[in-house]
Amino acid sequence: MEPKITESDPPSHRNRITKVLQYGEFTTTGNRKVRYAVSLTERDLTIQKLTSTPAGRSKVVFNLRDCVGCRAFSADDNADAGAYFSVYFYPFKRRWMSSGVARQRVEQCFRVALFQDPRANLEEAEKWAGTIRESSVRQQHLRNRVLYSEVHRPCSVMLLVNPHSGKGQALSLFTGHVQRMLNEAGVPHTLVITERQNHARELVREADLSQWGALVIMSGDGLLFEVVNGLMEREDWEEAIQTPLGILPGGSGNALAASIHHYSGAQPVSSEELLISCGFLLCKGLVSRMDLASVHLGSSPSNPTRLFSFLSLAWGFVADVDVESEKYRHVGAARFTMGTLVRLASLRVYKGRLAYLPVDVVDGEEDGQSPVSLEMTSMSPQHQPPSSAFCSSTLLCQPLKDSPCQNTAHLTFHNSRNSNNTFKAKKREPMSANATLTGPPDSLLVPLDQPVPSDWVVVPEEDFVLMLAMYQSHLAKDLYAAPDSTLDDGLIHLIYVRAGISRTALLRFFLAMEKGTHLANNSPHLVYTRVRALRLEPYSSKGVITVDGEVVEYGPVQAQVHGGIARLITRL
Repeated sequence: MEPKITESDPPSHRNRITKVLQYGEFTTTGNRKVRYAVSLTERDLTIQKLTSTPAGRSKVVFNLRDCVGCRAFSADDNADAGAYFSVYFYPFKRRWMSSGVARQRVEQCFRVALFQDPRANLEEAEKWAGTIRESSVRQQHLRNRVLYSEVHRPCSVMLLVNPHSGKGQALSLFTGHVQRMLNEAGVPHTLVITERQNHARELVREADLSQWGALVIMSGDGLLFEVVNGLMEREDWEEAIQTPLGILPGGSGNALAASIHHYSGAQPVSSEELLISCGFLLCKGLVSRMDLASVHLGSSPSNPTRLFSFLSLAWGFVADVDVESEKYRHVGAARFTMGTLVRLASLRVYKGRLAYLPVDVVDGEEDGQSPVSLEMTSMSPQHQPPSSAFCSSTLLCQPLKDSPCQNTAHLTFHNSRNSNNTFKAKKREPMSANATLTGPPDSLLVPLDQPVPSDWVVVPEEDFVLMLAMYQSHLAKDLYAAPDSTLDDGLIHLIYVRAGISRTALLRFFLAMEKGTHLANNSPHLVYTRVRALRLEPYSSKGVITVDGEVVEYGPVQAQVHGGIARLITRL
């Protein structure tokens, strides 16, 4: 098999002189008559066809950041004294049928026949494979002056699959795409097929997490919701929630998968391309901090229910569409479009009281700025603090020399907030601890049967079309709901639409959300602000509230964001 000419990420160091770590001349598996010069630097693998004519000396350069793994092996034919090494890349390449680029698989396989002894050839092939793996790992261990470490051993992955999510194709997508990628990357994994609702929640609540380097979910967002809450229900929740989590899109919405793809800086992609992108990020194995929101449901104020949310809290139009579109699940992501059109035809008004703690009023300080209204200029993204790291895919089986997998250091990060004009706000009494509720204390909240503190903003209107609180960028694969959101900005991005908006304007709002331009809408009914906590008290007797797309108890609800307490496999 001849090397394929591909368009990989152009190395930023192309004009620099780099040290060649290894050089060799090999043939390929498909043609032993043509030889190739293969040179490895700390950043690139360069392959050049050796011919007598300069015009035929085609060359391709692969960036090792795009490499997920490399393996050496002996020939199947006992008469073949050669050995082989295959390198697996997922570079960005132009699509065949549409514009733009997406990650696509490229395998390069070379035959090593330098010696008559098959064992000597295999040793040489293993030397190449090991050096390529180590060089690929080094490319991600130091990013933005942050040194990445590894999680504890054994670095094995529990991979939970919901076979009924989306169109019911999650298991076939795993065997058709993900399984091969994990094997190429040398990621040992155990497949767990969930059998019922809350199966994953119960499993991780009781699991011996010391046996797992990561928990990976292949489903929609609902299965991750189960896993997060199962971890937070443990007595050792503070340690358990440090377990790196991974997400592979296998459902209808796939909001978090779309968000981490977006955070990686890649272009929007189709469903299968999104799966390959997230699989690539999983194989590279870098871990970042992720915010969680503590959500209290209060139909019984003396005994509130507490949930943890990684994505969203919705009431009104968005929640109704999410629930009512379940009947169209067989069409996949298009269910949300169909549900939106149906709900627009019979637009509802929802009565309730909404209050929130602005981002500028925290811990007794205020910077004098007013809450941001989103029909105005959108806010710029927050500075992203350093990330920690999950065991790199190649390290799962082949640790770097002198760098064995070890316990991850638990670091504490602090975000500084500048304030020019400060004053002492009313001191909050934190919610009383309920013996059945685990997790961090909600210092910004008071019990639901008490009025909100005086430094909160109470929205004067009581008639709404929707309320949407986001902590990630995407509400669904093609709904870019919170463009300024990042994984760990410590913010709730609050969007609400007041009653009086026309059906046409609301439709334009959701169409613009596909590109993330909806917040530039000049509608006087649309408001966006960044908050630390919020409370919603529905007045309507009937309605739907969803947390991460899951229906929860209808009634008063409040939430507070906890910055960076979870860990998510991604690459920023």
